[in-house]
Parts: sequence; structure tokens; C-alpha cells
Amino acid sequence: MPFTAKAFAAVASHLQCTSLPCSALPCPPLPSPPIRVPAKPIMYRVCTLLVAMTWMPAWVVADEARSSTADEAYFESKIRPLLVEHCYQCHAATAKTIHGGLRLDSADAIQQGGDSGPVLVAHEPEQSLLIKTVRYDGDIQMPPDGKLGDIEIGHLIQWVRRGAVIPSSTVSTDLPVGRIDIDEGRKFWSFQQVHRQPLPTVTKSDWPQTRTDTFILAAMERNGLTPSPPTDRSTLIRRLSFDLTGLPPSPEQVRRFVADDSPDAVGRLVDQLLDSPQYGEKWGRWWLDMARYTDRTASWLYQSSNAHLYRDWVVDAFNRDMPYDDFVRRQLATDLMAETGPEDLPALGFLSLSPTYWKELKLPCEIIKVIVADEWEERVDAVSRTFMGLTVACARCHDHKFDPISSEDYYALAGIFASCRQVERPTISDEQYAPVRAAKQAIEKLESEIAKLKEQKPVSQENIDKLNDEIALVKSSTPYFDTPMANALAEESMFVVRAGKTPEEGTKLEYRQTPRDLPAFIRGNPNRPGPIVPRRFLKVLSDSESQYQNGSGRLELADSITSDAASLTARVLVNRIWLAHFGKGIVDTPSNFGTQGDRPTHPELLDDLAANFIANGWSIKKLHREILLSATWQQSSSTAPHQQTIDPNNRWLSRMNPRQLTFEEWRDAILVGSDDLVCSLGGPSEDLDADDNHRRTLYATVHRRDMSPTMMIHDFPDPTQHSPKRYSTITALQGLYALNGPLLLKQSQVLGDRIRAAVRDAPSQIENTYWMLFSRPPSQSELQIGLDFLSSGDPAEQPARLQQYLHVLLASNELMFVD
Repeated sequence: MPFTAKAFAAVASHLQCTSLPCSALPCPPLPSPPIRVPAKPIMYRVCTLLVAMTWMPAWVVADEARSSTADEAYFESKIRPLLVEHCYQCHAATAKTIHGGLRLDSADAIQQGGDSGPVLVAHEPEQSLLIKTVRYDGDIQMPPDGKLGDIEIGHLIQWVRRGAVIPSSTVSTDLPVGRIDIDEGRKFWSFQQVHRQPLPTVTKSDWPQTRTDTFILAAMERNGLTPSPPTDRSTLIRRLSFDLTGLPPSPEQVRRFVADDSPDAVGRLVDQLLDSPQYGEKWGRWWLDMARYTDRTASWLYQSSNAHLYRDWVVDAFNRDMPYDDFVRRQLATDLMAETGPEDLPALGFLSLSPTYWKELKLPCEIIKVIVADEWEERVDAVSRTFMGLTVACARCHDHKFDPISSEDYYALAGIFASCRQVERPTISDEQYAPVRAAKQAIEKLESEIAKLKEQKPVSQENIDKLNDEIALVKSSTPYFDTPMANALAEESMFVVRAGKTPEEGTKLEYRQTPRDLPAFIRGNPNRPGPIVPRRFLKVLSDSESQYQNGSGRLELADSITSDAASLTARVLVNRIWLAHFGKGIVDTPSNFGTQGDRPTHPELLDDLAANFIANGWSIKKLHREILLSATWQQSSSTAPHQQTIDPNNRWLSRMNPRQLTFEEWRDAILVGSDDLVCSLGGPSEDLDADDNHRRTLYATVHRRDMSPTMMIHDFPDPTQHSPKRYSTITALQGLYALNGPLLLKQSQVLGDRIRAAVRDAPSQIENTYWMLFSRPPSQSELQIGLDFLSSGDPAEQPARLQQYLHVLLASNELMFVD
């Protein structure tokens, strides 16, 4: 049933910041004169959106850093290599003569322009001299030795249209090849060994509950701040429950926790939530963002029906508190580890579910080589950013412009991924699978015979039925026939070669059993091979230059990440967990710990946590406990005036940061509130928008090339690339979905049926609703607003009015945010 203006007006307060104290946010004053709510539903909805947008808290608007980071990545991957190859010979500090007074090797130089004036007008490619020049539109035509290709010109136009973003840097010249100073690079903070740090001296010595608190308090005191008081118990259990399980607590859990005044009540609750199966589901989804997880991909690419095995493996690994170093090693090379078996092969989904690109073999092999090289680049990027917080892929075309990572380092890693192939493998032993393989070959022959029979006229249905019976018999009589096939890897190298003697004859892909070392492609072009680079680890993180000899080198790479680079790997993971709990990392660029990344706000704390993380056996659950039992994390989110003045962005954590729920948490909370959530673990994915899909959103189908519109408008990460953190937005489309979408409409009806079945009187209905949705009782004013709305009008309309009332509560800020 559609909303009415009266329904909205009755509970309009819930579309404002009901879950956030007004003192916490710099909200603008209410409009004057007050906005009048039009009577017509469509006008009401427009007005609702305008009101919501007018009162929008500034801190929940889309983070501009997302677009900035993406634009910088676009420059590094598409524009800088182009400039290096075609322009630097005449327009860089290393050129013998700088032509036209124009340099293109630093942000300042590009912005300054040359003798002919500025070369760029941001967002206006048609007005930019650079674009006119490469198009050969005027008197100046560059590069002088031939016009760029259409694709390259298109990259430049797109770059200018996006704002011509250029990463700022104090480095204005290219480092000559081979001149990276590795010893100097190792002095950078993130490449240092972690050590347990001495506790700083603080004056408010009775406040810290953990080592973490002492470091945080010392930073507060240096900046003239004091901690906020602890949050109330009902808010704390709601915060804990969402942070660890992604679900709200039940009313019974809240009442029991609030009444428990024992000193270890919080610790016991944390342990209970960590032991819950829902913990693995919540944190498994957190990891899948970085792993580019997908259930399906484009129809023209190979499809796997068992991608969910990797998702379920990740969930189980978190629930078992698998040591993080082992977690890393298994995802890169569990098939090469003696201590793991075929049942662990789904772990390889991190690599085997990587994005792949269509290879049209009718095209010349020179084109296909570029496509394959792009896939290798994606693997290097995902592995280096996820596990080490380094942008190694930036060194494909040239030495890294900012970090001590050479082009040779890049190709040393790329050779590892060039030496393995994405395949499906059974989750049982080879001996057990041998009869299954034979049975499938027999079935393939029978199906071929059936296809031939169907082409004959007339069709012999009797013979077809006999063959189908044979197929059914083979399946039923073969043990383990239905064993799932995991997305895994094989130790095979891919070579792209000509199918014939000329390019016109197309391309052939050859797979060979031996690993391969790649040449360093000149300017990243696989058709211009340079010297061969042996497979090895990054020089800046390794004391030796020993080459990888064990097959592709995946296991040796995993060992290097968790041994040679253990300090960096631990820092990156600890920072990711911290970011998930506080909404902001100690390093706010979680996948870039290089020189272009942010510096840590609390470097000693990060080192101390990382050192303890390693000492505690790389246990993620112990890390959760250290953070969640701290007085820092248990602070109230209310903001005192002096805190807002001194530290408006809460850099020093003198209060807790409220956070917006992810789409998965929000949808799951709605299903919990209406008692409609199915909590079964694992299994194949389901269509998110299917009417009968009541499972956790973790199990909704993720399609890499055809994302669900519902997911897209709710900030779901792009599964085609590594996503270091979630970005929260508030948009008109989200508001329209909440008001008119099928989810809230259906669940408000289901919740209404549940409420009416439990109690009949309006006060009890309102009381139960608030406990189910917000883990608290209603205030007196909230109770009165609800009573006024539900008791007015024709009694026969009471069920419809209750549904409208519940719909507004389900769309309220209090359900979308954790305080």
C-alpha cells in the first residue's frame, strides 16, 4: 500500500538523524518556513527526498577520495606509460633539450605548461592544447614521428574529461633504469621490522583498558583532547553484534547484557559473538571485497557453477580462526602444500576466480599477447595490494615512479602467474576421481550419440530414451560422481603463438608443463620483449635475490609474503581490521603503504598491534578482542564542542565514529526484524531480488559483468577489481528504493503480520517494533507519535496503517546506522 502524506508526517523524525545526537554533527538548521508535505503521494516522495538531502550529514556524503584514487590509478596505468614512451625524450627533465619549454614528467610541470601556454583544461578535452596536438588538428602535431593510435588518444581524452588528475610528487624526474636505491628505499617506514613498542606516558592513567588505549590516550593528550565517556550498554551490544556478525542482537540478548553488571560481561559477549557461525559470514564478505569475488561473469567467458566453494572456504577459515599467514599461503598455493589435501583446493579461488578477458583467436597473436599480459597485470595488482599494500602493477611499463619497485620486480612476479593456469579440479583425491573421470568421458560419448539421433528424421525417441537410461545408470553407479569441482590452478604456462606463418592466420594458445620466466616488456608491450627476468620476490623486501625454483613459484611467493615481508603483511592486515572497526584506518590508504599512501596517525600503535599479531600466531580473533575490549572502541559517539573544534575529523579518536551499515548488513537487519531471515550456511548463490530469497545477502549472486541494480545503487564493490574499503553514499536512488522498492514493502507487511500475531494493543505493538528493529524501547514522544497515527482513522484500515508505519521505521536512519 503506498505511503500517504499523513503517514510520513506522523513519523517524519525517523527520516532525520534519529540515531545520531545532534551535537555530533554539523547539520544545518531546519528550513524556515517549515517544508509543507504535499498531499499527493508522488509529491510527498519527492519532498521526502528533498528533506533528506537538505538535512544530509556532511560526513556521510560520498567520499571524494574514491574518485581521486581511481583517477590517479587511471593516470598511472594509462597516461604515464604513454607519456614515457612518446613524450619524455623531448619533454622531461632527463631530455638533452626540453622542447617548447614543456615538461610532462611531474604534476607541477604539466600544470605550468610550456611556451605555448597551458596544455590542459580540466574536464574540457576540446579546449585542451594537448588533445588538439595529438589529434594533429593544428600547426603543432605531436609526437612528430607519427600520430598516436585511436586508443591512446582516447585514453588522453578520457583522462582530461575526468579532470586531468595527476598524482602529486616531490619527485620530478625519472629515475634512470637500474638506479633505484634499494638500500635507501628500505628505510621507508612501512618496510621496517615491527617491534613491540614501549608504552607512552599518560596523565589519565585510570582510563586505558588495553595497551591500545595507552597509545591512543597519549595522542589525545598531545592534542589537547580527552576521551569521551563509555557508550550505554544497549548501544554497545548493538555495535558489537554488527561489527562481529553483521546482524543486530535479539531483544533478549540486549536485555540480558544490559542487566549483566559483571566485570567480564563485555569479554564474554565478544567471545560468544566470535564463536558464532555468523562471524565467519560477516568477515568472509569483508575479505571477498578484496578478492574480487564473483559467482558469475560475462556470458562469452567460461562459467563456473561452483564459485561459491571459495566463498564458503573463506567463511569457514574465519570461523576456525585460521592463522592469517596460513590463510595467505593456502589462497596462493594450497595445491603445492604437503599438509593440505584436495578438499582445500577451493582456497585457490582468490587467483582462479580472477577476471579474464575474451581472446578472439582469429585476431593476430600480437593483440592476444596484450590481452594476456593485462591478465597477468591484474593478478600482480590484486596480490600485491591485498597482501602487502603495494602498487607493484605500476611498474609494468617502467620503474615505479614513487616506490622502490623496479620494472624487473614486476616481471619477476608476473612470471609466477604466467606459469599457472585457471582450471577446475576435484575436491577428492586423484584415485577417487579416476572412475568419475572415466564415467564423464563415457557420458560425453553417449550425449554425442543422442545429438546425432536428434538430427535424424524421423527422430527415434526409443533409442534416445535408452541412451538417457544408460547415462542415468552410469551416474548412479559411479561413486563420488557428483563431487563438486573447485576453481583451482594447474602448473602450466601459457604461450601465445601464431596459428600459422602469418598474422592473418590467427592465434593459438599453447600450455606447457614447465614454468616460464618473462622478459621485461619494453614500455609494458609484450610484443617488445627485453631481457629475461627470473621469478623471485621484491628486492626491497628480501635480503637475498634467490630465484624461485619450485614450479611456478606460488608457494615460494606465499612464503616470502609471510616471512620476508611479514612485518609489512601484518601491518596491512592489522590496519584493515582497525579500519573495519573504526571506519578509518590508522593508515587511511589501506592498499597503498608506499610513499604515495597516507602516513599512519598512530605509528607506534600500528607497530605494537602488528608485532602482537605475529606473536599471537597471526590470530585475527585475538586481534578483534584487543580492539573491541579497548576503552577507545567503547567510547560514546557524541561530540563535545571542544572536540569538534580541535579535531573535527576525529583523527585522534577522542570519540567513536558512527558508521553506516553496508547494504548486506542493512538488508539482513530488515530480514531479522521481520523474523524472515534464513540462517543456513553455505551453498550456491541465489538471485538477490527473487521473492523467495530470505538468506543472508552474502549468498546473493554476484555477477561480474551484469551486477544487480539493487547492489549497484547501494555501494556494492566492483567485483572486477580489488576493493580496499567500502565507500558509503546517500543518493536519491537509495531513497526511492527505500520508499518504493519491493524489499521494504514486503518486509513491512511481514513484520506487521508478526507484530499483530504477537500483541493486539497499539502500545505493545510499538514497543515490540522498537525492540525488534532498534534494540531499545521507544521514547515517550516516539510512543505518542505512533499511537496518534495508528489510532486515527477507520479501524478497518488499522492493518494498512501499521504497515505504513513499519515501512517508515524500516527506512529510518536508526536502522541504517550503528552509533
